[in-house]
Amino acid sequence: MAKFLNTSATNYFLEELIKEAKDRLILISPFLKLNDRMKELLADKNRLKIDVRIVYGKSELQPEEINWLKELTYIRTSFCKNLHAKCYLNEELCIITSLNLYEFSQVNNNEMGVLIRRSDDAELYKDAYEEAQRIIRISEEVRISLERVTTEAENKPDTKSETEESTDKLTSSKLAQKLGVKTNELIEKLVATDHLEIRDGKHYLTPKGKEVGGEFRMSPRFGPYFLWPENLNL
Repeated sequence: MAKFLNTSATNYFLEELIKEAKDRLILISPFLKLNDRMKELLADKNRLKIDVRIVYGKSELQPEEINWLKELTYIRTSFCKNLHAKCYLNEELCIITSLNLYEFSQVNNNEMGVLIRRSDDAELYKDAYEEAQRIIRISEEVRISLERVTTEAENKPDTKSETEESTDKLTSSKLAQKLGVKTNELIEKLVATDHLEIRDGKHYLTPKGKEVGGEFRMSPRFGPYFLWPENLNL
């Protein structure tokens, strides 16, 4: 029989679910932002070579978190459009809850959920597991990187109109590719040359950046990114 979980119980059993995973771990959450404890637990699963799948719909990862996550070989991430489900499973336990993998929710919100044990309710666990697998199948698997998921400079525009409006300009990752450097190295260079500035942990165009033709855009799918003239001189 499923067990009701309040806020503290949800957090407790989610941690236990991750720690007890021996074969597989599935984490489905619209928002992806990891606190230190969650990062510690996931790093341990990676060391044990546990297959971890994370499905998200929006990301608030900072560059340092992205760099950390992309080093974890056994953790695969997928993007699922219009994701609203929050479901966490290992081979024996399943939690369906209001709790996101989002630091603010874990600290400040009032949450509730249910815990399903495979040994107690095999049919219910099976239904939840199969739906989780369906969500994974319809998701776009990505390797977390500064080129794909970032709050500062997105790889490429997501819509046709964005591409049409900027045919003579390149996204940060495309410009970096042309210059033969990594995207994060280009971003650092743009900050150093006063084309971008950092405020509250995010990157913004400076007057100089705008003067040379830099543009800020927002992709409905991936979020904010920058466009630059193809012949930008740094």
